[in-house]
Amino acid sequence: MALHVMDEADRCLGCKVPQCQKGCPIHTPIPEVIRLLKDKKLDEAGKILFENNPLTTVCSLVCNHENQCEGHCVLGKKGAPVHFSTIENYISSTYASKMTKGPSLSNGIKAAIIGSGPAGLTIAVILARYGYDVTIFEGKDKIGGVLRYGIPEFRLPKSVLDDFKYRHVDLKGIKFRPNTHIGGAIGVDDLLRDGYKAIFVGTGVWKPNALHIKGETFGHVHFGINYLNNPDSYDLGERVIVIGAGNAAMDVARTAIRKGVRSLTCFSLTRNVAASHHEFSYAQLEGVRFEYNKAPVEITDEGVIFKDVREQEDGSLADVPNSQKLYPADSVIISISQGPQNRIVSTTEGLKANTRGLLVADETGHTTRPGIFASGDVVNGARTVVEAVAHSKVVAESMHRYMQALAKEEAKET
Repeated sequence: MALHVMDEADRCLGCKVPQCQKGCPIHTPIPEVIRLLKDKKLDEAGKILFENNPLTTVCSLVCNHENQCEGHCVLGKKGAPVHFSTIENYISSTYASKMTKGPSLSNGIKAAIIGSGPAGLTIAVILARYGYDVTIFEGKDKIGGVLRYGIPEFRLPKSVLDDFKYRHVDLKGIKFRPNTHIGGAIGVDDLLRDGYKAIFVGTGVWKPNALHIKGETFGHVHFGINYLNNPDSYDLGERVIVIGAGNAAMDVARTAIRKGVRSLTCFSLTRNVAASHHEFSYAQLEGVRFEYNKAPVEITDEGVIFKDVREQEDGSLADVPNSQKLYPADSVIISISQGPQNRIVSTTEGLKANTRGLLVADETGHTTRPGIFASGDVVNGARTVVEAVAHSKVVAESMHRYMQALAKEEAKET
């Protein structure tokens, strides 16, 4: 492993204008990290990675590297790019085992984090570094959000998240309250009453988008995000149809194959699937079949009726007459993205959402109610993990400035 990583590091040209860093949404200082590794300063390299990206161990595994850092590497124009994902994973996972420092000196100010997905974890870590008394409220039993309940084990081992909790939550003194839905027995106003000076909402997008076609309520029909949450609770049979062809659909398909499904076909509206080439190619390699230019018409007890669609020059789709056909399946999984739940918005006065149900927030995370901040998928819709982390770093600094200004005002009043 170490030899392979050093071979990759030695291939780096150390570009003065590193395109790899430009391609990274969080602007990881890739050349500097590689230089430190080559100088046998692994701990320094690891510290830089974690200070820049608290979720570096996660991102090294699940980022869309082919379109980001590695996709921008100049070596990739004529051959293979430097595989920084491998280098980052080696450095971050090795350095993580040495991270034992306790909590920062407390500043006595409470901050609440609602949701422990990528956005919530990022902000919790950054605020804890500043000394805030941080509490994470999570609706499920463990931290991670979509990282734990929406990404399969074979892509992101749960042990990575468990280690993150130990290193960055437990050791840093961050409090974790599981199985707690804000907007139920406890609301945002209750948090403010109890002295939390700023509240971050990072509840993600867990409401599956529906097709709204006949047969969608049948017992053999499931939603992708629900399936990924706990695939072992499903009995799909031998033949499965997945409607959708994005990255989540690839996760669904590859998981189902691993759980014993013998025949699985993904149906895509267009010839170009929405999934990354990396995920698409793995799905093909593992036996997933694909049907293109197919639109679902009706779900029956026997399978799904699809019609053919033709892609027009203007990008629209036109139906192909008399093309309806039944494709047999034991189970059907719908994976066409997700939207947000509205529990917090519906129970919090002054907190607005747009027509899609996403929270309204400015670029620094301020929502329509003072003291409440938001970022991640609940604001922007489903995005990549690293994009959520990058935006959340900005929001964390915004929360820090807000709470410091509030503390000064309160000090004047006393």
